[in-house]
Amino acid sequence: MMENDLALSDQGSDAGSEEVLTPAELINKLEEAWLNEKFAPELLESKSEIIECVMEQLNHMEQNLQRARAGDLKISFHHMEIERIRYMLSSYLRSRLIKIEKFFPHVLEKEKTRGEGEPPCLSPEEFAFAKEYTANTETLLKSVALRHMPPNLQAVDLVKLVPKPNLDSFVFLKVKEHQENILVEPESDEQSEYAIDMEVGSQHLIRYRTIAPLVASGAVNLI
Repeated sequence: MMENDLALSDQGSDAGSEEVLTPAELINKLEEAWLNEKFAPELLESKSEIIECVMEQLNHMEQNLQRARAGDLKISFHHMEIERIRYMLSSYLRSRLIKIEKFFPHVLEKEKTRGEGEPPCLSPEEFAFAKEYTANTETLLKSVALRHMPPNLQAVDLVKLVPKPNLDSFVFLKVKEHQENILVEPESDEQSEYAIDMEVGSQHLIRYRTIAPLVASGAVNLI
């Protein structure tokens, strides 16, 4: 019940180019985005197009189920697949919402300083939510400061007040594209920086900061 191919615009190619995906490939991309977002310590690039295509595909699958004959044994399996996709989708969106609430000033600062051509970290809806959350937090903190703090301590700097994502945390990953000479930072002052090669299919436990660009490019997946 997943017959229609879907097209995603390819941001890494020439303007107007599209990547045509089968439904199975689309769901694989959703799963990769979900796991990467779940295990990355920072908010990753928004995958709005994938989310929109998955929701379109879910509607298509549900319409097919409504037309299926009663008693068809395949119906229960398709219901299970729909629920699996819905779970990944909701978990992905929930993970992003939690990070936005936890790191909102840093997320907005990163979005404001994003270079030309860089993909956005926030969807338009997430950006609106982050701005509203920031405004409400500032209002609350300023009202508390006015009542309980001396005038010279009433200024609120959320970027300094709210902790940043811990990019030095360690993550598990699986390699999709062969990588050579990946510089690894030492874990103590007694060690020196060294380089490693990562073969396709190999798994590693490594500091997130080291491989963050590879996660962004899709060369590795977090697991």
